[in-house]
Amino acid sequence: MAELHGPPDPETSMAAALDAAAAALLTVWDSAREGTTNRVSGAQLRAVMVVEQHDGINLRRLATRLDMLLSSASRLCDRLVAAGMLEREPGRFDRREISLHLTPEARRLLVELRADRQAQLAVVLAGMTSAGRNALLRGMREFNETARRQQERSVPAPGGPGDPDQPTGRAGDWSEDPDRPTRAVWPGASGGPERTVGTSPERPAGEPPVARTA
Repeated sequence: MAELHGPPDPETSMAAALDAAAAALLTVWDSAREGTTNRVSGAQLRAVMVVEQHDGINLRRLATRLDMLLSSASRLCDRLVAAGMLEREPGRFDRREISLHLTPEARRLLVELRADRQAQLAVVLAGMTSAGRNALLRGMREFNETARRQQERSVPAPGGPGDPDQPTGRAGDWSEDPDRPTRAVWPGASGGPERTVGTSPERPAGEPPVARTA
């Protein structure tokens, strides 16, 4: 006997509609990002945006926010330093700790990217009704604020359980490409790293599994 299912709840239906609409938004973002592909990769661009949000962040915390292994994030930063996008400086409180900062070139890149993205979004918005634009703006602002709060709660507090500066027990590194994230990352839409879909690289046969922490 076939199992009967009731209609989906409003939140599920709305999430499905938003997911479909987000595809159009991501198409605009991807189109704007094409202008940066000859200068930085997608993963490098996300790293630049994280450093912009958290100026002076150390490598461990950057790796945590990008959901990368430390060694992969280190190689990613090496490439950004070589490209003139990042600077390394001794930490303010601990000279042995390296802090990361954007270069003027990286800031110019972000300004150009956002200007191009906003110009393309403005074309789409011009085809909407005034009521539709206002409703979209109110909803996206609240969505952005909620998503940011949830994201911040998921990041370990300094010195607390899960602090990236504490030993994590991770062993090995099966990621040959530091530009490949281990899962999707989507902080807020108003200036943080873009939503991207990452796939975990396959672990070579015979290699022991990598220890993971939450």
